[in-house]
Amino acid sequence: MSRPLHGGNLAWAAALAGCPLSLILDFSASINPLGPPQSAIAAIQAACDRLSAYPDPSYSSLRQSLANYHHLNPDWVLPGNGSAELLTWAGRELAQLEQTLLLTPAFGDYGRAMQAFSGSVRPYPLPIATNSQSLDAAEALAGCLSLTEQSSNQLGLLLNNPHNPTGLLFSLESLRPWLERFALVVVDEAFMDFLPPTEQQSLIDLVPEYENLVILRSLTKFYSLPGLRIGYAIAQPERLQRWQQWRDPWPVNVLAEAATQAILADTEFQARTWAWLPPARAQLYNGLTALPGLTPLPGAANFLLVECQRPVEQVQAKLLQHAQILIRDCQSFPELGDRYFRVAVRTEAENQRLLMTLAEVL
Repeated sequence: MSRPLHGGNLAWAAALAGCPLSLILDFSASINPLGPPQSAIAAIQAACDRLSAYPDPSYSSLRQSLANYHHLNPDWVLPGNGSAELLTWAGRELAQLEQTLLLTPAFGDYGRAMQAFSGSVRPYPLPIATNSQSLDAAEALAGCLSLTEQSSNQLGLLLNNPHNPTGLLFSLESLRPWLERFALVVVDEAFMDFLPPTEQQSLIDLVPEYENLVILRSLTKFYSLPGLRIGYAIAQPERLQRWQQWRDPWPVNVLAEAATQAILADTEFQARTWAWLPPARAQLYNGLTALPGLTPLPGAANFLLVECQRPVEQVQAKLLQHAQILIRDCQSFPELGDRYFRVAVRTEAENQRLLMTLAEVL
């Protein structure tokens, strides 16, 4: 079985560890360990009697729920089969431009979406300074300025915020100038939900103001529903109408539709997640910092990027074989190679189990 390109490949991990899938403690996929919420489970069970009918092809009710959540008109929202499906259509639009600027290291599916339509990508490496324990978001973006001085009307920009895999959070004000410089700006906000509303730096409120802005959102990470596949795009209605014409009918099943409408109203689960993450992330960060040969990078999301003085492939294998713990190697990020790994933030007990096992392995 070949090495996975994404986190969460439990079949590969179980084969390497020589154990059942159920025994793997997964730190490789950045999924909320508090879920799925009971509201989602109850909604799925209640919707089972709808399986004999096709979903509403226009998803009117679902779009209205998502629009209400963001105080938008439903014409500005398009649900999809995970944000990955919607990224495909964003890639088709970006591929029509001369080039797309991509901040690297970058989520591997960005390259997949661009290659699918023969798009041209211009990588711009972020300065990852784990040794100084800091990475300034404004500085990182300022370095891109010289790349956009010419032909900006034919350039696209694709980035995620918070950034994966560094965890860097770009401020709304640092991103706003880019909306004037690029023909199309696609911002993947898959991890933005992990920040409380007062700390979020989302560009959603700017979409009505900028025709060239597209926001992608995922509901599978925050609500721990990656197997259900649900995400949505926010953009100007004309753009979303094109996407609707390009894709297959009924991309969102009735169970995902029902679960989405339930979790958007689950304020208790949202508050519990926002209360859990900061202390659990601090515990994991401090514990990793204390281990010899490891340097974690501070992050704003529910994962941490860690520089490692030993080959990560060896560390990953030992963690699986000795303790059935899976971490995310970064070999799919060419800029990082075999000296970085990424770990999700899990419960404090699970974080402590990882830290203790890493101490033994290292």
